[in-house]
Amino acid sequence: MDWDIVIGLEVHAQLNTNTKAFCSCKVNYGDSPNTHVCPVCLAYPGSLPVLNKELVNSAIKLGLATHCTIRPNSTFARKNYFYPDLPKGYQISQFDDPICYKGYVDIEVAGKEKRIGLTRIHMEEDAGKSMHSESGTLVDLNRCGTPLLEIVSEPDMSSPQEAYAYLTTLKQIVRYTEVSDCNMEEGSMRCDANISLKPKGQKELGTRTELKNMNSFRNVERALIYEANRQKEVLESGGKIIQQTLLWDEQNGKTKSMRSKEDSHDYRYFPEPDLSPVFVDEAWIEKMRKLLPELPAERKQRFIDSFSFTSEDASVLTSEKEIADYFEATLKYFNNPKLVLNWVRNEVLRILVDTGKNISESPVSPEALAELLVFLDKKEITAQTAKAVIDDMTKSGRSAESIIEEKGLKQISDSLELESMINKIISDNDVIVKRYQEGETKLLTFFIGQVMKISKGQADQAVARDIIIKRLG
Repeated sequence: MDWDIVIGLEVHAQLNTNTKAFCSCKVNYGDSPNTHVCPVCLAYPGSLPVLNKELVNSAIKLGLATHCTIRPNSTFARKNYFYPDLPKGYQISQFDDPICYKGYVDIEVAGKEKRIGLTRIHMEEDAGKSMHSESGTLVDLNRCGTPLLEIVSEPDMSSPQEAYAYLTTLKQIVRYTEVSDCNMEEGSMRCDANISLKPKGQKELGTRTELKNMNSFRNVERALIYEANRQKEVLESGGKIIQQTLLWDEQNGKTKSMRSKEDSHDYRYFPEPDLSPVFVDEAWIEKMRKLLPELPAERKQRFIDSFSFTSEDASVLTSEKEIADYFEATLKYFNNPKLVLNWVRNEVLRILVDTGKNISESPVSPEALAELLVFLDKKEITAQTAKAVIDDMTKSGRSAESIIEEKGLKQISDSLELESMINKIISDNDVIVKRYQEGETKLLTFFIGQVMKISKGQADQAVARDIIIKRLG
């Protein structure tokens, strides 16, 4: 039997606010445990939450960036569940009236575009963090109360590859809006995946399972592939899928049961009595709209239209806002888009991988890269020399000009100097000269290679080639 895979994702993005969602405690990752807590986030009797306006600003910005409708009157609710890292015994979230709804994200898989619907984006607070070991469980409540946006997709994805593309695209959008750094290693972005199978063409959805504990997009993809195959085997052997929450065991590459899957009624949602509704008027929405940057899809298309880049090249440059910013900053000093593209894509990104840095920490600034490319564009240095120079710039922090001048790396274009080298090469290689003149013209590369060897890679190959052809008749 053929099966349709149905996937929906719930993504939590931790926001870049200075303080928590409902109190003035700082949000600082990596600080000593339980040092950023107060009566509100510890749920002391009599303490009352106060809404952080930046949480609302971030929700509106992300809602606009994902084509959502912004609700003028949204409300908070209490989501009740009991766990050691949740002192109140409930989480302040949104349920019936989320601030953003009915949006979408466009993705591309194997050259085909697809639109993934968003059910909602709602505001809520994070729980603390439990650290389990053989000796027991420790709880750090620093994270408790940190502002979150939960982005809930429609079950519109039909393959693990589409889920990966959706997560990658969504992360791009969130980072472009600068509401979150989306650092999965630090827990700033987390994903739960719902997956079910149904006979091909059937409208009614099958029983779903929820996947948790995935710390990378690749693990989300791997877990969904495993779970789709597992459900297929169960269904084709006559079994039934049990609705449950599963953990992804990365080490063994398989899922394992965590608990039976909850539905909304299990959380006993009811209106949050200590917070008033959030009223958002058009003026507030327009203010946030004006703060939105050029989004990745728009920027990609502009690069294609303005610079005649391929879709792939434009995708690489716009994959991160900081890379696109770096590219355009370099153009301000050296306006040659194709050459800058090649060097950003092939050399700057290579250096970042080698040094373990991100683009904002690049040891070669846009201005420094532009200075190097001016030398290359004027043919004062060869491409091979330029690559050696940029590696030196990375290690020493020196300018291209100082390295080129000190090491005497400028390209040799003087015809008389090159002719002197070529005359010596010809006189030292009588046999190869004869073979060339008898028709083995491919030996031209030998002579060019000898010139580059003698000149230590600094000879102008085009000039050298013309002289060699002329001298050998």
